[in-house]
Amino acid sequence: MPIYEYRCTACGHQKDHLQKMSDPALTTCPACGAEAYAKQISAAGFQLKGSGWYATDFKGGSGSSPKTEAPKAEAAPAATPCGGSCACH
Repeated sequence: MPIYEYRCTACGHQKDHLQKMSDPALTTCPACGAEAYAKQISAAGFQLKGSGWYATDFKGGSGSSPKTEAPKAEAAPAATPCGGSCACH
């Protein structure tokens, strides 16, 4: 279930609520009782887990992240007289 952030525009009370996506939005502030409790737009937080992800992926703005895996081996040349570089195969 997602966690939604709410804030009261009347008193400034702010709180996170765990709700189903199908649940109606909350409107009554639990602190002051005003009907000014509104859902805020906030960034979603998530974490990539598993062996297919690196801790350095998606961090920073450099666009390239250092990987700890070994470099891939180059393909062996084809066993043909032309070396596999023509369209005869």
